[in-house]
Amino acid sequence: MAGFRSLSSGLRALRPGAFGADPSGERMARIRRSPHFKDGVFQNPGGPARTRPSGSTLDFAKVFFDKETRPRRAPKGTVPVHATTLADIARPPATGLRLTWMGHSSVLAEIDGRRVLFDPVWGERCSPFPFAGPKRLHPVPLPLAALGPVDVVVISHDHYDHLDMPTIKALAGTDTLFAVPLGVGAHLEHWGVSAGRLRELDWHESTKIGGLTLTATPARHFCGRGLRNTQHTLWASWVVAGEEHRIYHSGDTGYFDGFKEIGAEHGPFDATMIQIGAYSDFWPDIHMTPDEGMRAHLDLQGGPEQGPMLPIHWATFNLATHPWADPGEGTLAAARAVGARIALPHPGEPFEPAAGNVPCEPWWRGVALAPAGGFPAGEALAGAAINTTSSAAAVAQADTLSDGGGKAGKDTEDPETLPAG
Repeated sequence: MAGFRSLSSGLRALRPGAFGADPSGERMARIRRSPHFKDGVFQNPGGPARTRPSGSTLDFAKVFFDKETRPRRAPKGTVPVHATTLADIARPPATGLRLTWMGHSSVLAEIDGRRVLFDPVWGERCSPFPFAGPKRLHPVPLPLAALGPVDVVVISHDHYDHLDMPTIKALAGTDTLFAVPLGVGAHLEHWGVSAGRLRELDWHESTKIGGLTLTATPARHFCGRGLRNTQHTLWASWVVAGEEHRIYHSGDTGYFDGFKEIGAEHGPFDATMIQIGAYSDFWPDIHMTPDEGMRAHLDLQGGPEQGPMLPIHWATFNLATHPWADPGEGTLAAARAVGARIALPHPGEPFEPAAGNVPCEPWWRGVALAPAGGFPAGEALAGAAINTTSSAAAVAQADTLSDGGGKAGKDTEDPETLPAG
């Protein structure tokens, strides 16, 4: 009997509910009507994207078990987190727009009197299992209960590092609304969010919430939380526009020409939040390098003189085998190369993109293992643009960025895909 109880406890610990739910009924019928759904799956813009690692198992093993590079994939010391206080976020932003990066892709955006929470992940692991999977490398800057009221939670896609069941269950007990891509609502309803609080959108569809217009825009990625529910939920980037400001969140995506179209239709933006981590030569179609992220930012903005880029999807979880500091270093170098504005806050550090004190120091260097030869000297950026090149020259230079450099070499299989089998 004791053995049976242990087995039952072990099965409960697997948290099968974290796998979510498959779309069905009218939700699945709507998915089938989508112009982006074909042959039983959602299609990527620009043609098929490789969503599983290329290369041999031996290639993976050589990189994954390399004793020299493994230590650099995590910080050597405690990540300096800004302990976000109620005072930080209680007063309205002076400029009407304030962003607080909570780590990875989680961002609180206070825009024109409303509060938008992107991809909130407050869990200790981005995994369906509480005992396995990528573990958080720094604490959450602020407890979820202390965040205060949120007008809308925006989800980019259903991977575990962007859609966290415990976080959603906690938010289900509030009055917030949820804007999600097609099909993702099935997971949220499974976890206790009522259908009336969901705004489920296909690409190029919009919804209005409290004076904000939220538009789901294309991304080049994939989806899935388990063995069965793969490619039946959409992935998206998002545009949020208020009366005075507009912002863009990339979600996860590979680089594609659609950034220019999104920028032409919805931009320029007061700030962009761009994925620049967990990239690899083994999956180049679904995650951007820092160079590609900067190129996407310039495509969206039409040039480097517009609002700053906030790099996201890095520093919080170890999801690839590039060094932990490389996304930050690469973004810093890419911004300098084209004279673009970037923001490099500590996790939890609020900033206003239009203010003159946008954080731009390479804070990670104090806790990262330095590469051979050390970190470059004099790499800090001022919050204002470094207009060492003209806008036209910067855009032309950005067009060449993704043709070389910026990648960490071949990495192992994408840990985001592991829970999905």
